[in-house]
Amino acid sequence: MLIIGIAGGTGCGKTTVVNQIVNELPDEEVGVISQDSYYNDLSHLSYDDRIKINFDHPRAIDFDLLGEHLGILRLGESIDQPVYSFPKHNRTKDTVRTHPRKVMIVEGILILTHPGIRDMFDIKIYVHADSDERLIRRLKRDIDERGRDIKEVLTRYQNTLKPMHDQFIEPTKEFADIIIPNNKYNTVAVDIVRTIITDKLT
Repeated sequence: MLIIGIAGGTGCGKTTVVNQIVNELPDEEVGVISQDSYYNDLSHLSYDDRIKINFDHPRAIDFDLLGEHLGILRLGESIDQPVYSFPKHNRTKDTVRTHPRKVMIVEGILILTHPGIRDMFDIKIYVHADSDERLIRRLKRDIDERGRDIKEVLTRYQNTLKPMHDQFIEPTKEFADIIIPNNKYNTVAVDIVRTIITDKLT
């Protein structure tokens, strides 16, 4: 099994890069795991307490469970991936049965911050985009898809997203095997990644 970690700041275009890679591989050969599925279970907290959590700090992620699941997949066994609700700021009771594949892609802003998880990746990719472009993408996504209002998104960006990006996420560039500039559609970089994957699978 080839495990690929794809990181980068919020709104950098990780999902676009993931989709570009996935779309060129047979469905039965590739699977995707999102870091967002592994936010800590906060069922013991009230909603008002959950919204105060800094979800852009590495402490917000259940890396132990993510590492356990990656280990199980590598052994050729299936896992029950958690499902996260952004409106509720918590995991749901649902899970998604995830089967091992020849290629497993793990994507998320914080996945390169954890040494144990980082060491499990055969290829580490960092997707880079300018901060203003990332903010615009984050605004659109959080308002359209996650039920946030513009004031909440901007406050979170100023108070947590940007400081956490500067402290934890941007420095993980140094661990990346490949850095993909993603201010525009980058076919060359994605083709290189696809070639590496194909070489490792043959």
